[in-house]
Amino acid sequence: MSANAREDILAAAKLVAQAHGYAGLNFRDLAPQVGIKAASIYYHFPSKADLARAVARRYWEDSAAYLESLLQKSAKPLDALRRYPETFRWALENDNRICLCSFMSAQFDDLPDLVKTEVQAFADVNIAWLKKTLVAAKVVSPKGAEKRARAIFSGIMGAQLMARSRADITLYDSLIETYRTAGLLPV
Repeated sequence: MSANAREDILAAAKLVAQAHGYAGLNFRDLAPQVGIKAASIYYHFPSKADLARAVARRYWEDSAAYLESLLQKSAKPLDALRRYPETFRWALENDNRICLCSFMSAQFDDLPDLVKTEVQAFADVNIAWLKKTLVAAKVVSPKGAEKRARAIFSGIMGAQLMARSRADITLYDSLIETYRTAGLLPV
């Protein structure tokens, strides 16, 4: 087994979860994608819940790191806000997948508690980043930042879901542009 088997499993599981959610995570189906036996996955992840928790945690950790990098590399906080929708568009560009945590949120009642916590962390990370960046960009006051951040996050997730249901990434782009025109997202 490869020294990177755990990472390979996480990468394959991420793609599956973005296309099929928690219900789609199946060790027998994942194993051939990684080039190992299904029993070998249990060595790294004793249960489906453990795998889903690890995938969701990695997903929000990677997202948090990317968002911080985006903010640091942007000339102004407003520039980072303008680019925020790209982070959700990338999944659609990858075989019409959606945000892993969006998919799992739709299955929330069926998730083990340890997975629910990680899925909620993704939303929390995004909303916290949006709040901080909205205030830094002087788009809203600190008092109004939470409501605006939640509205932006849910609007972008909704746009992604609509675009996926039509397999039409141009629908996502159109909705994002409408959010800008309506004032939800900064121009």
